[in-house]
Amino acid sequence: MNTRVLEALPVDLANPTAILNDLEDAISGKKTLLPIPAQDKERAQLLRDSQSIGRPIDPSIALVMATSGSTGTPKGAQLTPLNLVSSADATHRFLGGEGQWLLAMPAHHIAGMQVLIRSLIAGVEPLAIDLRNGFNIEDFAHASAELKTTGDRVYTSLTPMQLLKAMDTLPGIEALTLFDAILVGGAALSKQALEAAKNLNINIVTTYGSSETSGGCVYNGKPLPGAKVRITDERIELGGPMIAQGYRNAPEHPDFAHEGWFTTSDAGQLHNDILTVTGRVDAIIDSGGLKLHPEVLERAIADIKGVTAACVVGIPDPRLGQAIVAAYSGSISPSEVIEGLDELPRWQLPKRLKHLDSLPSIGPGKADRRAIQKLF
Repeated sequence: MNTRVLEALPVDLANPTAILNDLEDAISGKKTLLPIPAQDKERAQLLRDSQSIGRPIDPSIALVMATSGSTGTPKGAQLTPLNLVSSADATHRFLGGEGQWLLAMPAHHIAGMQVLIRSLIAGVEPLAIDLRNGFNIEDFAHASAELKTTGDRVYTSLTPMQLLKAMDTLPGIEALTLFDAILVGGAALSKQALEAAKNLNINIVTTYGSSETSGGCVYNGKPLPGAKVRITDERIELGGPMIAQGYRNAPEHPDFAHEGWFTTSDAGQLHNDILTVTGRVDAIIDSGGLKLHPEVLERAIADIKGVTAACVVGIPDPRLGQAIVAAYSGSISPSEVIEGLDELPRWQLPKRLKHLDSLPSIGPGKADRRAIQKLF
């Protein structure tokens, strides 16, 4: 009997659809692959080393999808064909049917990878834009118009930052309105962005999930068909056929201690079966004995007109233990941001505020908290 080993799958930002044949082999049980970024040699080598490329692996695994590694070494979620296909099928059921997909984010991340998987399942050729120089509105608009000519239902996935960039221009807005649905995940979307999209007849579907859940499995606060959500000690747990078979490099990890369930690092609440994510458990800031989910302040800042993104972190402080500080991008001044937070308790206001052209990131829509802490 031949031993299955984990193979690297370089994903090119200029031509991500070149991996479709390999993905088909993985879904049909012929290969086990680790997608790695072709253009980022350092990250690719980190993934090769941490996920043990060339070493034996359970042949039931189709893909090992790396996490963003926000807390150190990336973990590798082990996804079977059933995990991937059940996720794709559930997405199409939620959206009202299969359709044509535009890939506008890196396919070595789970959100981009699922655009390719859904296309394979639907039997259609996905369209992809060249991301080597970032997200270009002109390229996005051209590809969106091309996709629309198929006469089929059309979908794409974007990060909040990509959506806001597209909504900043007339060609971008016109392109966004062509889609039957746009999945937006990776970070919270501000109320003002959601309201603006609705007024422009842009159909946004907010998503929540991760590599460990084969991508988003909660859409607009509700679990996809087959997916399950529960709250245990305020922490969100996700279940269903799309849940990974543990981690490649941490087989006994407590996140998968309950069979068929994944314990997230997020706190949340369920009201009338709608999930609200309140923030990451491991990111809570303890400032003078008062505890703050940074996401609460981030959403408040992002809801201020003129702000495009925000990240809140705690830094060591001799008096408070941790001081609350924040970085943001947008067109307004720090003093205007503080004015926009006048309804918050004074202790939640950032002690220091930095205005950046753009926030450092560790993946689609995910701010690099460590890099931002270093700025202070």
